[in-house]
This record gives sequence, structure tokens and C-alpha cells, in this order.
Amino acid sequence: MTTAHAEQLEQMRNGAGFIAALDQSGGSTPKALAGYGVGPERYSNDAEMFELVHAMRARVITSRAFNSEQIIGAILFERTMDGEIEGRPTAEYLWEVKHVVPFLKVDQGLAEEADHAKVMKPMPELDVLLDRAVAKGIFGTKMRSVILGADPKGVEAVVSQQFEVARQIIAKGLVPIIEPEVDIHAADKAEAEELLVAALKKELDALPEDADVMLKVTIPTVDGLYSELMKHPRVVRVVALSGGYEREDANARLVRNPGLIASFSRALLEGLSDGQTQEEFDAALAATAKGVYEASVA
Repeated sequence: MTTAHAEQLEQMRNGAGFIAALDQSGGSTPKALAGYGVGPERYSNDAEMFELVHAMRARVITSRAFNSEQIIGAILFERTMDGEIEGRPTAEYLWEVKHVVPFLKVDQGLAEEADHAKVMKPMPELDVLLDRAVAKGIFGTKMRSVILGADPKGVEAVVSQQFEVARQIIAKGLVPIIEPEVDIHAADKAEAEELLVAALKKELDALPEDADVMLKVTIPTVDGLYSELMKHPRVVRVVALSGGYEREDANARLVRNPGLIASFSRALLEGLSDGQTQEEFDAALAATAKGVYEASVA
């Protein structure tokens, strides 16, 4: 283990703060740009669209409000990892300049729904991507599946696939964030989350003693549901997505779940606009970061 990796692992395990999810990709990119005040009339193809979203992310990362006093990690989209910020590779800039731990989103989207769940699409090029990530100084990865209801078969399929891929990622020396999102609109969300906890514990217990993983979950219906998993020796940290909850609601729910820290995407960018002056932009991001930080350390 390198010195940097050991420092990053310690920061992820015990650091006070939250993870910034800057990994919108594909279908979610136009929506993220629109929320930022950049409409489709500003770009005519995917290359121009991704250039604009990289500029948005670079503005967030270089902001004085983006710092390791509140933000301990950041999840990047592949094109963001491949890009540069102020003339330095993004992951290098994050760690060397901001002291924020870099992660990479590695999934290629969701397969069609089956058994009230959406597993990840196949990732035949994952090994190549992981090798590139290691070369660029990435610490860990993130991959998302979705559970739409309390169907044991669907939950099992999601969790089994997540851990199968996680073992491939661990073998490369990276720390995977396993993200089995439970849809906040599921009528039986609480029951689905109970099934999920049991499935996660079974897979965690089967991991070798030298394996480290993180979990990214929807903020649970039953407060404190993930407290036991936080104590599992294989779990570095349990983080939460906002999942469609408005930021204030998500923060309030986080506070009721001690130990659960935020890994927000849309909720983090709420209130930021391309048209803001740098002073306005920094102030808006600082206010957001303060609220999310306080909810994460409560």
C-alpha cells in the first residue's frame, strides 16, 4: 500500500465531512447542465456537452468553498478523470491541491427492470478502465444499481452482482463503493431495505479479511437501519445518496442517522448557476457544503 493510499484510506474511514458526487453521465448530463443554467442551445453534440459539464465540475472543484475541511472525497465521471484542472490531471489536482480523495464511477448504466430491480449493464472493458484509474491516482470506484421494491429475487440479483464486480475492483487495489439504491418512491421501501441489509451482511461476511469496501445507500425509512453495517470490519464507511429528496429534507434525514454521511450529486449542485459571479458561486456552494457537512457529522 502506498503512503498516499494509506492516507486516503484513513481519511475515508475517519475523516469528518462528506463526499461530493460529480459523476453525472450520459442521460443525466443534460439535466445537470439545465439545472446549472446551461440549456441545449449551448451545445450541438456530445463532445460540446461534455466540455461544458467538465467546465461546471472544474468550477466546483476549484472553488474556495470546495475543500477538505468539509469534503473528504469526490466521485468523478470517466471523462472528468481524463480531463485536467488548472493544467493537472483531475485526480491529481483533487488530492495534491485540495486533499480530497478521488473516486471513479465505473458502471455503464442500468439493465432493463426484472424482479423489481435494475442490475448494472455488463462491463466487458472494466479491467482496462480500472488499470487506467490506478495509473491516474484514483483511490476507489462507485457503481450503481436500483431496487424498485421488496422482491427478494431482485435484491439478491443486485447485491450479488455488486459484490462480484467489487471483488474484481479490490483485486486491482481499489476500494469499491457498492451502491444498491432503493427507490424513494417504492411503496414497500422499508421492507426492501430490510432485505437489502440482510443481503449485504451475507456478502460482507464472505469477503476476505484484507478486503475493504464502502456502501452507498438511500437514506433509510427506519432511522439507524445501517448502524450495524457501519461496524462491520470490511466496511470503510457507509454514505448516503440524496435519492431525489430535496436537500433540506435529505439533510434532516441524515441527522437522524448518526454515522451516515452524505454523497450528494443533484442536491450538492442545487442553487449553483453558470450566470453567477465567482463570488456568488462560491457563496452558494459554501452555504450548501456547510449544511451537508453539518448533517453528515451530526
